[in-house]
Amino acid sequence: MQFSGKYIIDAPRQTVWEALNDEEILQKTIFGCQKITWISNSQLEIEVLVNLGVMKKSFIGYLELEDVKEAQKYTLKGKGRGGILGKVHASADIELKDHLLDGDKSGTYLEFVAQGGGSGTIMNLGKAIIGSSAQKIIDNFFERFAKAMGVEIVVFEDK
Repeated sequence: MQFSGKYIIDAPRQTVWEALNDEEILQKTIFGCQKITWISNSQLEIEVLVNLGVMKKSFIGYLELEDVKEAQKYTLKGKGRGGILGKVHASADIELKDHLLDGDKSGTYLEFVAQGGGSGTIMNLGKAIIGSSAQKIIDNFFERFAKAMGVEIVVFEDK
């Protein structure tokens, strides 16, 4: 599965960068996040509770930042395992650029392209459940991200 998004965030690029790397903000932003902790300069350990109605399961995994250019871009790679539900993996290229807002105020243009997949029960369910609503899930992530930062966000829809 492939996903993408474009957003304008009402905050300077450096502030957005710092928020993207802040454990507290990420825990508030990632739906179901039980724990997220930096374990090295480029790797986070994460635990996310997935609720599929009759089944709740924790996925435990890692997020790793690669090709980092401070306050500009990075590739985020993640892997997780959820026992009987299977394994998941994803990769996202995230890029930040300055964006001039009304009144010469500095904002940030954020663009990302992500690919994901997995194996086991989660993929069988995922294509049916996540596939049809993936963009909404991702847009909700960035809306919660902006809310956790205390700023406004604009979501662009490609026509």
